Amino acid sequence: MITLFLGGTRSGKSQLAEDLAHTYGNHILYIATAENLPGSGSMNERILKHQERRPSSWKTLECPKDIATTLQQHDIDSYDGIMIDCMTLLTTNILYSSHDPKDYSAFEERILDEINSLLQFIAQSGKKWIIVSSETGLGIVSPDKETRNFCDGLGIINQKIAAVASKTYFCIAGKKMLLD
Repeated sequence: MITLFLGGTRSGKSQLAEDLAHTYGNHILYIATAENLPGSGSMNERILKHQERRPSSWKTLECPKDIATTLQQHDIDSYDGIMIDCMTLLTTNILYSSHDPKDYSAFEERILDEINSLLQFIAQSGKKWIIVSSETGLGIVSPDKETRNFCDGLGIINQKIAAVASKTYFCIAGKKMLLD
């Protein structure tokens, strides 16, 4: 079972997803895709706020990419649920670990490998999953090739997750709307 939370920056999607995770039980595996790099400024502040909100009973696994491969090396049976926050940063990490972020075909191949592996792992896990991602497709198409690649790649990921999710919510101003 997957519940997907989509929304823009500061839409409340992470908080709403965490609220749902609390209903699953005390033992949540929280997969953080953000990299806490020195000098990241406001990103470090956001990571700290997310960390402070999580209960000590939740285990955090920092995993900037290759989530399925990483999880295959962990015993997930003891967790009441698993939350990934967020696919947006996963997409960024894949884009900028590429040889050339402007090469869309190579990036798309890596995105598809990542999401297909993850969805296969989720399907076999028998666990409740919560996935958070940004919706970047509401604005104009960027003239910048890297930004277009990022938006296209994230769009692919969001569509693939939504296609198999039990529920998909769109979040705005701390509220959620169930999508059909």
